[in-house]
Amino acid sequence: MVLRGHGQPGASSAGDPYTPNHGNGGYHVESYELDLDYRVNSNRLTGKAGITAVADQTLTRFALDLSGLRATKVTINGRRVSRFTQRAGKLHITPASTLMDGAEFLVDIQYAGNPKPEDSPWGGLGWDELTEGVIVASQPSGAATWFPCNDHPADKAHYRITITTDSPYHALANGRLVSRRVKASRTTWVYDQAAPMATYLATVQIGRYDELELATTPVTTRALVPPGELREFKHDFGRQQDMIKLFCQLFGPYPFGNYTVVVTDDDLEIPLEAQGISVFGSNHVDGKRTAERLVAHELAHQWFGNSVTPSAWKDIWLNEGFACYAEWLWSEESGGLSADQQVAKAHTRLRGLPQDLLLSDPGPELMFDDRLYKRGAITLHAVRLHLGDDAFFDLLRTWTKTYRHASVTTADFITLASQFSPDADALRTLFTSWLDDYPVPPRPRKR
Repeated sequence: MVLRGHGQPGASSAGDPYTPNHGNGGYHVESYELDLDYRVNSNRLTGKAGITAVADQTLTRFALDLSGLRATKVTINGRRVSRFTQRAGKLHITPASTLMDGAEFLVDIQYAGNPKPEDSPWGGLGWDELTEGVIVASQPSGAATWFPCNDHPADKAHYRITITTDSPYHALANGRLVSRRVKASRTTWVYDQAAPMATYLATVQIGRYDELELATTPVTTRALVPPGELREFKHDFGRQQDMIKLFCQLFGPYPFGNYTVVVTDDDLEIPLEAQGISVFGSNHVDGKRTAERLVAHELAHQWFGNSVTPSAWKDIWLNEGFACYAEWLWSEESGGLSADQQVAKAHTRLRGLPQDLLLSDPGPELMFDDRLYKRGAITLHAVRLHLGDDAFFDLLRTWTKTYRHASVTTADFITLASQFSPDADALRTLFTSWLDDYPVPPRPRKR
């Protein structure tokens, strides 16, 4: 539905100071239908994006994030748009008729180019070439390097991703594999992610992989591994199934339809999480389980970050503190250091480092600092000691159930946690000292 002659442009930013040039206002996205054709040798991507959105105001113009790729044709509700421009990572679109507040509209965009990572304060983000294939790692602001989007975690949507690429390669995207069709020298893969997903968690992985089915319960679990690393992988990830069972017990049911681990043939500085997928480098597979804590960390993100997602980047501790604490819970379960011993070790280190990190708002320069991970995990341990084990893990299960596939804030967690405490004032004081003060508080201990 359209309304002529009224309205105003949507904002060309989501207003998040951590990623000020990303995200957009005036609408929210319901679904992305992406049809991608990728040539590995030439790094050429041709794409069609069908974006179903709803106007949150009366719109005369709106923007999408698109970086390094050129839009060649845009239609809205089947009607070709003659006025669209690209500059500074934004695709600005002026519909022929103003969009009414509350109206659903379909934007179809054809685009192409040679995708590459976008420079950011955190390094190159987004679509990146491997020695043979592709890795996509978009957190927090790299999604626009491969599809036009509203690139902010508060705007979650359904995705259907079709990838056509050269047949020797395995192509993976988020969700359930709907179909796989081979035609001549090319293969088309279709994936459907029904659960709402943030843009930074959308991914494509392309490489020469062997596929392994690891388990069918409590969740279908697979792996894509270079042929030469199968033996080491089976050892290093041999306890992943036990992790899944433990986390389902402690955090609640696994939130998605499947889980896939990818090991690239290249080294990666750190593993990467995507919705329903974790990506490791060949350097994380050595046959000695050296990186097992990272296996637990990335798995835990499926609950904390991928299903329950921060609505603003300042609340990144809700991802990383929780995933770090999951590492310690696995250590405790598997015969390593107890969570309390891990806390003592991390706390001693934190007290010797600069006291300039505010957990509730660390700023973009510190949002991936290791101190945030550890301080967030210690905060959860302090809450655990305050509540007791039964109430604490009941809190975590309620958190993942109440906010399943939703966007949340730190205030949401504090409010929920207060419902489990016999002394809500004491709990809020605890949160204030760990989240809102710079100095690291004394080490939490059993009362």
